[in-house]
Amino acid sequence: MYYRTMGRTGVEVSALGFGCMRFPTKGGDSSRIDEAQAERMLLYAIEHGVNYLDTAWPYHGGRSEPFVGNVLERHGLRDRVFLATKMPMWEVKTGADLDRIFDEQRRRLRTDYVDFYLLHSLNKENWKRVEASGALEWLQRKKEEGAIRFIGFSFHDEISEFKRYVDALGEGWDFCQIQYNYMNEHEQAGTEGLNYAAERGLGVVVMEPLLGGYLAGRIPRLEPVWAQSGRSWSPVEWALRWLWNNPKISLVLSGMSTLEQVEENVRIASTEGGAPGNLSSGDLEVIVRVREVLESSKVIPCTSCNYCQPCPHDVEIPRIFKIYNDAEIFGNVGNARGAYRWIPEGHRASDCVACGECETKCPQQIEIIDWLKKAGELLEV
Repeated sequence: MYYRTMGRTGVEVSALGFGCMRFPTKGGDSSRIDEAQAERMLLYAIEHGVNYLDTAWPYHGGRSEPFVGNVLERHGLRDRVFLATKMPMWEVKTGADLDRIFDEQRRRLRTDYVDFYLLHSLNKENWKRVEASGALEWLQRKKEEGAIRFIGFSFHDEISEFKRYVDALGEGWDFCQIQYNYMNEHEQAGTEGLNYAAERGLGVVVMEPLLGGYLAGRIPRLEPVWAQSGRSWSPVEWALRWLWNNPKISLVLSGMSTLEQVEENVRIASTEGGAPGNLSSGDLEVIVRVREVLESSKVIPCTSCNYCQPCPHDVEIPRIFKIYNDAEIFGNVGNARGAYRWIPEGHRASDCVACGECETKCPQQIEIIDWLKKAGELLEV
């Protein structure tokens, strides 16, 4: 297993982290974890060097944290791994909620302390709750008390908001967690945000390395590109190697659902694939070509230039169009609807009042109002 330094913490974390939100389940019920199979997966990963487990309050209907805590306790593995979990800011109404939820999380995880603790899914709406509850001061206090070792946040919004949150605590932050992959260089925090955080000493944890599974499958129109690369790598290996090639990325999380996925990801992270600089210039050109082929399938010619922002009614137009295009490019409406649910109420396609201000600013002359209607019809169910 390759290990990388988590920013200013100086801690060495495995290149691959185990995302604990996609365990195998029973009967199609996400709250019913197939505990026997999931335990085998966790133990295999830890035995092969994975030392970072990422869970959260809502994962698997609240069952992920207690399951992970139980496995670690029964096998005496707590001291061999770094535990990461998150404060669900959407459930925080007052400062008292912070202590109540955190104490329950430690009980679930069967631990007195959490190694890496995040404010979960920061965006404009959740940031209001951060400010109202005094969450930043609370984080710093818990760190001083030793209940939390390192503090950070996960993020789902636009780059200007990301920089705002980083600057709010400055060197007080130890790390951040962003959605990032070779198709999302200019989405949410993106490459600009990654660099912004890393240059300020934050460790950078990457989530959604496969774009919610979109980049894992064999897409027929990409086969000629892969074949011409001269590499025998799977689409998964290409996607993970592209991330690990970047020395500013501390760790890549993968939400694995089968033992075979764990074995494949561990294998890649345990070879030179988990090291910075593992790709040649020719390999990087392959990824550029893959991106070009996929982006040529976009139905809305949005470049995410953000000239339409801010919308007078707070509609997140570029983000909505990105999700709609992904649904068309990859043919997976279910994944797109899942991504769309992360957009806060009040910022969605149906919140458009057809004022037309955005259309006067769009350099691509996109019929934004009509496309928002189509996006709402597809994604808001």
